[in-house]
Amino acid sequence: MPNAEAFEAPNFTEEQGLVRETAHKFARSELMPLAPEIDAKERIPRPIWSRLGELQLLGAPFPEEYGGMGLNTLCAVTIVEELAQACASTALSVAAHMSLATAPIARFGNEAQKKKWLPDLCTGKKLGAFALTEPGSGSDAAGLATKAVRKGDKYILNGSKIFITNAHIADVFVAAVTTTPGTGPKGISAIVVEKNTPGFQIGAGDKKLGMRGSDWGELVFKDAEVPAENLLGTENDGWKIFVDTLTGGRIGIGALSVGLSVAAFEAAVAYAAERRQFNKPIASFQAVGSMISDMSVGIEAGRLLVYRTAQLRDSGAPYARMASITKLFCSEQCNRICTDAIQVLGGYGYTKDFPVERYFRDAKLLEIGEGTSQIQRLVIAREIFGKLE
Repeated sequence: MPNAEAFEAPNFTEEQGLVRETAHKFARSELMPLAPEIDAKERIPRPIWSRLGELQLLGAPFPEEYGGMGLNTLCAVTIVEELAQACASTALSVAAHMSLATAPIARFGNEAQKKKWLPDLCTGKKLGAFALTEPGSGSDAAGLATKAVRKGDKYILNGSKIFITNAHIADVFVAAVTTTPGTGPKGISAIVVEKNTPGFQIGAGDKKLGMRGSDWGELVFKDAEVPAENLLGTENDGWKIFVDTLTGGRIGIGALSVGLSVAAFEAAVAYAAERRQFNKPIASFQAVGSMISDMSVGIEAGRLLVYRTAQLRDSGAPYARMASITKLFCSEQCNRICTDAIQVLGGYGYTKDFPVERYFRDAKLLEIGEGTSQIQRLVIAREIFGKLE
């Protein structure tokens, strides 16, 4: 087979390399054979989550004292990238669990909150979800309507959330609520809601085009009683938590995009080397070779963006603009690469006999979740020009 997998991470420490190798072996030997079934049955088997916990892949970027490995963002994104090469649905749910649910608790929780939730989240005994999007607020995330009213030692929550990844399998939800209605971002708080909270219900999610194995659903709060001690940070100061969480999560979507791109690339390369037309492999045709070359360029450029942005975050440097650049470039490249992979396979690529039709379906969400491509362009422009009157 042609050299379709010659992608190496530069300047990794030995430990980082071992984590990536662990993720790679698990993804290729255990996860990849299950990917078609995960897509068809629209669920990730619980044993997969147990294995991820056993291998310490869910807690890699979190402190050892709370059950993690004490590593960093760079390690986390390489895990997501490797999983995405085998099953994008699993990679998406893992990314949501790590970067959107566990990370804000690790970064903004007090000591009691960290001790309460992080050990189980890092080991996979409990799973996490991030509850931001609502029926009336998508790109306008600050326009959320779910209210939290303080009554004694509890907050009473009313409202709903939609498109929540891991909704039915999560035990811990980091939810965005408004505690001072009518004040926009200045009145938003972050609160942790546990699955069995009185007044909290989980509804069915809509049928999806792709990422079908990644669970999602609707959350409904009807006078849900949440302990006041579950508030992350301080009241009305939650917007910065969600901005930080979403910005970090965009690096993960970039990594997922790279991993899915690699899967499509490998499928296209293998097919082009085998398929013969006019008495020669189609890989020898300039048109096919050009598409394969462009795929390789996109993957390499995207991976370097992901790694650079992860390293910026780990160093404490500003990285918001680079996170949006990474998410935008990698997600759009992934959609192009998955489209071209179908083109290389021709009619066979349009059938379920080959995995590229699944890759094509999975890729589209990457241009939508964590902020659409249009929102990323707005963020990048604002970072360049600042606030213009």
